[in-house]
Amino acid sequence: MARGKFWFLSQSSLNNTFSVIKVLLTLFLWVINSSVLAQVIDIPHQDEAPTRTLLVNATKPRAVVLLFPGGGGQAGIFDNGSAKSKHTFIRSLNLWAQYGIDAVLVDSPYNLGHTRSNLRGRQDHLNRVDEVVRFYKAKLNLPVWIFGHSMGSSTATYYANEFDSSGKKISGIIIAGTISTAYLNQDVEIPVLGMHHQQDACGVTPVSATSAIINGRSSKQISKLEIIDGGISEGGICDSFAYHGFNQSEPELIKRAAQFILNPK
Repeated sequence: MARGKFWFLSQSSLNNTFSVIKVLLTLFLWVINSSVLAQVIDIPHQDEAPTRTLLVNATKPRAVVLLFPGGGGQAGIFDNGSAKSKHTFIRSLNLWAQYGIDAVLVDSPYNLGHTRSNLRGRQDHLNRVDEVVRFYKAKLNLPVWIFGHSMGSSTATYYANEFDSSGKKISGIIIAGTISTAYLNQDVEIPVLGMHHQQDACGVTPVSATSAIINGRSSKQISKLEIIDGGISEGGICDSFAYHGFNQSEPELIKRAAQFILNPK
């Protein structure tokens, strides 16, 4: 008679096994939820390449935030909803839904340059931003906010300066890790939130770049400065996984931004 083989696991081994299963199940459910809620939407732009966006819906949304990452602005959104970039906006994309905010990651079909070759003031780029704003305002019928990080802060400020200083299209802007060349005109009336990591050591994004914009606004205008601490810094000081990119402090970053969006004051 053939005899079966039996393996006896210690209690600690069983606990470790169940822990692994629990983690794998959580990741599986996260992937399923992400694939159901995320939509890749290409917004036409004349006869040229469209502007690709990735929409993550909240269950009962009260606002929508358009996310413009730093660097060259190319998130690299694939057809399946994943992205090539590891920018902080991508790492935290699913955190907005808990606050009732639809999040839209905005890609660029071309490199928008860096500090010495910033193309974010280029008319073609700002026209694309305006097309994204109009599309989502019509599609979702929600207050629209623009959130720009690092080089993306210039997208937010350029758009406010040139396209919507009075808030007819957008309800406000958020700038974080602001680049030193970003500025806001005095006639920009919309609410503005400035965010920066206390330990941001990137030379072109000093804390003063954000505080100067907020402190330079009229007391009659809605403005707020949020300084975030904590997290860790890895790699280059201007990279996405440094303090500059709010590495491992993303929950606090999104929480404070969401609070301002829902109740600007």
